Amino acid sequence: MNRTAIQDSGGAGGPVVLFDSGVGGLTVLRAIRTRLPEEPLHYVADQTHVPYGGRPAAEVAGFAAGIARFALTLGARLLVVACNSASGAALRELRAAFPRLPIVGMEPAIKPAVALSRSGVVGVLATAATLGGQLYPALRQRVAAGVTVLEDPCEGLVACLERGDADGPETRAILRRVIAPMLARGADVLVLGCTHFPLALAVIRELAGPDVTVIDPAPAVASRVVQLLAAGGGRPAGAPGGITLYTSGDPAALARVAGRWLGLAAAPPVLGVRWVDGELRRA
Repeated sequence: MNRTAIQDSGGAGGPVVLFDSGVGGLTVLRAIRTRLPEEPLHYVADQTHVPYGGRPAAEVAGFAAGIARFALTLGARLLVVACNSASGAALRELRAAFPRLPIVGMEPAIKPAVALSRSGVVGVLATAATLGGQLYPALRQRVAAGVTVLEDPCEGLVACLERGDADGPETRAILRRVIAPMLARGADVLVLGCTHFPLALAVIRELAGPDVTVIDPAPAVASRVVQLLAAGGGRPAGAPGGITLYTSGDPAALARVAGRWLGLAAAPPVLGVRWVDGELRRA
């Protein structure tokens, strides 16, 4: 199927498709599944290129467009860019290129953080790509006037979480290095600006302490998905539910961590995909 045909193909009764560079977007999938347990959900982990956070925006935008085209071959009726880095690099371009496909993106939850903060100091944990992307700087300027916003790219944290390490010594050391200076400067709200980071939510809350609010964006994204699906007429009667995972990396490796991150006794099916001339295809 050529690119024009893919862009024009619809998926009125198809799955919700989510993607991220790795396992982080599973936090968003988990939140959507909680709200819509019978909804067919497909998840694409571009683990050949994980993490997106250190890559040039144009490169990430190319990956995002290729995955969107692949999602339409699956019959997607809604696409979730379950990655802050990809949203910052590509969300505007995706919506322009695929106008008939509803697309939900991610942005750091600075606005609710500002509303919740008593001290006027907010900490943002996000990748370098998100902090320097299209969306975040404008968002910060628009909603955080008069508030001190502290930022850290959390170097090395995504790699730890990709390995399934949510609370080991290395993960704890990274988070302690990031969070302690923010608390010392008075931060009373922490924003998780990468979908990987809620995988370590228990440790983040432990290190932050009971007086600090930690904002996980996944529930808000799930609510937006519910709204858009309802506006589109809901799920067709008899449509199959369930979760299907795809990875451009090692399917066995994703299977080892996916069940744990999704809170399932066993991982859903994991299928291999590969990149060929900028297009994502089944392996």
